[in-house]
Amino acid sequence: MNYQAPLSDMKFILENVVDYNNLSSTNHFEDTSLEMTSAILNEAAKLAEEILSPLQRVGDLNPAILENGVVRTSPGFSDGYKAVADGGWIGVAANPRYGGMGLPLTIQTCVNEMMNGACLSLSLNPLMSQGQIDALEHHANDHIKSLYLPKLISGEWSGTMNLTEPQAGSDVGALTSKANNNNDGSYSISGQKIYISWGDSDFTNNVCHLVLARLPDSAPGTKGISLFIVPKFIPNHDGTLGQKNNLRVVSLEHKVGLHGSPTAVMEYDKAQGWLIGEESQGMKAMFTMMNNARLGVGGEGLGVAEAALQKAVKFASQRTQGKSPTNQTGSIIDFADVRRMLLTMKSKTYAARAICLATAVAIDMSKAEHEKSWVSRAALLTPIAKAFGTETGIEVSNLGIQVHGGMGFIEETGAAQFWRDVRVTSIYEGTNGIQAIDLVSRKLMDGGQAAFELINEINHLCENAPNELIKLSSELKTASDTLSEATSWMVMQKNLNERLAGATPYLESFALVLGAFFHLKGAIADNKAQSRVKLASFYINHILPSVFSLCKSATAGSTDIYKLSAEELNIM
Repeated sequence: MNYQAPLSDMKFILENVVDYNNLSSTNHFEDTSLEMTSAILNEAAKLAEEILSPLQRVGDLNPAILENGVVRTSPGFSDGYKAVADGGWIGVAANPRYGGMGLPLTIQTCVNEMMNGACLSLSLNPLMSQGQIDALEHHANDHIKSLYLPKLISGEWSGTMNLTEPQAGSDVGALTSKANNNNDGSYSISGQKIYISWGDSDFTNNVCHLVLARLPDSAPGTKGISLFIVPKFIPNHDGTLGQKNNLRVVSLEHKVGLHGSPTAVMEYDKAQGWLIGEESQGMKAMFTMMNNARLGVGGEGLGVAEAALQKAVKFASQRTQGKSPTNQTGSIIDFADVRRMLLTMKSKTYAARAICLATAVAIDMSKAEHEKSWVSRAALLTPIAKAFGTETGIEVSNLGIQVHGGMGFIEETGAAQFWRDVRVTSIYEGTNGIQAIDLVSRKLMDGGQAAFELINEINHLCENAPNELIKLSSELKTASDTLSEATSWMVMQKNLNERLAGATPYLESFALVLGAFFHLKGAIADNKAQSRVKLASFYINHILPSVFSLCKSATAGSTDIYKLSAEELNIM
C-alpha cells in the first residue's frame, strides 16, 4: 500500500485547532487564505503519493553507496528529487527575493510532513537545504546570499550541516576543526566531520556545507566557534561552478535505517570557505539552522507515524486470525488490544500533528508581528514539537510492527522499515534529552511566563467547553493543573540539576496535555460525524492519565538518580 497524504486532518487542524486564519490577518501573510493553502497542499499530496512514495522501499533495499569517491544514490531518487525541486517545494517558505515562495512555515511544515511520510530518506535532502537557506537568510552577507540562495532554493545546489566530530557530539564546544584567514575574504578549513546527512549526491550540481570550525587563538568552548560555508565546487561570481574544493567523502555510515540517505564522514583539507556571520559567533548562526531543523525533525517523526498508522490499519482490517468476542468483521481489528494499539497510534499522531502545526503558526506569527508573546510561544513549543514528534514516530512505528504480529518482523512487509528509519530522529538535531533540558532551563528563564500563559489558555478552553464535553474538559483541567504545579516546582528550584533530573518526564507531560488540549478543540469543532469527539475521548481517558505519574517523576528531584553509584551500575 502506498502512502496517502492526510489532507483532511491537516486542513481540519489548520482551520479549527491552531488558529491558522490569524496569519491571513497580518500584513506579512495577508494573501494566505485557507483556500489557497488547501490548493497548495493538494498539489504537494500528489507529489508525495505518486512520485515519492514508490521510492520508499527502493531506497531501503538499494542503499546509497560510495564508489571510487563518488556517492551513487538509490534508483529513482534523482527523478524524485528533480520533481521536488522543479515544483518549488524546497523554497516554499524562502524569501521571494531569491526565488522562494515566501509562504508561511506552516505550509512548509505540512508539505514536509507529506514528503517525510512518503519517503523519509529522500525528503531529508531538501530539509537540510531548507535549514541552510534559513541560516543564510539571517546571517550571511549580501554577496553570499545572492550567490547561494537562488541555487539552494531552486534545488540546483543542496545544503548540509557539519557539526559533529568523533570527539564532539552534543558537546559541540569540543570540536577541533580549524579555520585560517586567507586574507582575501576566504578561509582555509581543515578537519573531519561525521554523521553528515546527504554529505554528497549524484543529482545536484553542488553540495554546500555549513561547517563549524575554530580560528587560531579563539576562546575555548562554544564561544570560540565560527561558521563557514564550504562548497564542493567553488562558485564563480556569476554562479557558475569553478574548481573542485579540497574536501571529500571518506566513507558512508552503515546504519540501522535511512539506507537511501547517505550519511557521510567528511574530510576538509585546507578547503576554501567563507565566513557566515561574525568570527566566533558561529553557534548563533548554527542555532538558526538547528531551530529550523528541530521543527522539521519533529515533522519527520510525525510523517513516519502517519505512514506506519496507515499500513497497520490496512493490515488489521484484512488480517483474519481467530475470532474476537465482538465478531464484527472477522479481522483482527475487532480485538480489543489491537483496537487499543491502533487508537493509541491515531490519537498520538493527531496530537503530534497539532503540536507541530501550532509551533509553525507561532513561528510565523512571530515573524509577522514581532510580538514578544509569539516569540516566546514559538521558543517554548519548538523543543516539545521536536521531542514529541519524534517519540511519537518511534512509538507508533513500533506499535505498527506489533499490529502486524510475526509479519511485522519480516522485512518484506515494510512495517519494520518505519521504525528503523525514524529511530535516529530522537537523537539528531539535539537529542530529546537535550530538548528537555532546553525546556526546563532556557525556556523557563522567564519564570515560566510563556508556559503559564499556554496553561491558562488550556484552562480557559476547559472552563468554556460545551456541556456535552464537560467530562472530557474536566479531565483535561485536572491534568493541566497538575502540569501547572510541576511548572511552579521547576521554576522554584535553585539547583539546576534538580530540574534536569525530571526534564524528560516534564516535557512529555507538557506534550500530552497539549495533545489533549488540541483534541478537545477538535472535538468542539466536530459537529458532524462526531468521530473527533470519539478520538478525543480515547486520548483523554487512556493517554492523558500518564501525566500524573510523569509529573510526579518530574518533580522528584535528583536524589534517587544518584543514589546508585556509577561503579554499582557497572557491577550489579
